[in-house]
Amino acid sequence: MKTTLVILAAGIGSRYGAGIKQLAQMGTYGEIIMDYSIYDAKEAGFDKVVFIIRKDLEKEFKRVIGNRIEKQIEVEYVYQEISDVPEKYKTLAEERKRPWGTGQAVLCCKDVVKEPFVVINADDYYGKEAFQKLHAFLVSGGHPGKELSMAMAGFSLKNTLSENGTVTRGVCVVDNGVLKRVIETYGIHSDQNGTILCDDEEVQKWITPEERVSMNMWAASAEFIGYLEEGFANFLESLGGDAGKQEYLLPSIIDQQIQKGEAVVKVLDTGDKWFGITYLEDKKPVQEAFGKLIEEGIYPENLWG
Repeated sequence: MKTTLVILAAGIGSRYGAGIKQLAQMGTYGEIIMDYSIYDAKEAGFDKVVFIIRKDLEKEFKRVIGNRIEKQIEVEYVYQEISDVPEKYKTLAEERKRPWGTGQAVLCCKDVVKEPFVVINADDYYGKEAFQKLHAFLVSGGHPGKELSMAMAGFSLKNTLSENGTVTRGVCVVDNGVLKRVIETYGIHSDQNGTILCDDEEVQKWITPEERVSMNMWAASAEFIGYLEEGFANFLESLGGDAGKQEYLLPSIIDQQIQKGEAVVKVLDTGDKWFGITYLEDKKPVQEAFGKLIEEGIYPENLWG
């Protein structure tokens, strides 16, 4: 069975003080975070990579990573544009200043992704275990039933924190290995005693360092993209003619599917530590973390040899 890795990279224009954070060099030979994700995905059995990018960043993106990856695995490019909406909403798109969100980004793949896929963020490092488990889920056919069968990588909250500030995470309510809710929770950080603090009063009552969180790593069949198309039209209609700032986001979309009984999402736990660059100050610790993984033999120093 052919499987595809979809990478959400249309947001690489967002800056964090000095340069484009998702394109910051991590390895000795110019490797960036995406290189390591693609390496792990290929090792796990994925056959193709689809980059979702902005058209205006195509040249820079290909220079930094695309041209290199094309020599390693089948690659396709998809372009997320604000104007890519159904005809009746074109006027709304003209008033919009920011992208429509990760749900619309994956929807842009509808003409090139016809096989089971995993979607990830461009600027997150997930570790090998999550790719292996999600690939195994896809090739097993999931869990056939009337509901859409999906899976997500479940990270321990303590493995996804930043030492340089608060983070936002999709905190998960899990029952017997199945996702029941995703609660987008802001202001998460750990105090000196290791106690987790956050901005949500209800979540604060029960949140612990071991809580499962979503890092936007989802596995689904191509059928899910059809659902996104229908849902995006409903989302645009709900704006009532106001372009606004609301976004069509994967965690919210999937949570809605769960609440409606339209999807069953299996949570596949991973003990790997997540790395990401949320703040400028995160760059050096992440570079050091990759250096340690190379020292331990997890990755070769020259990733693609």
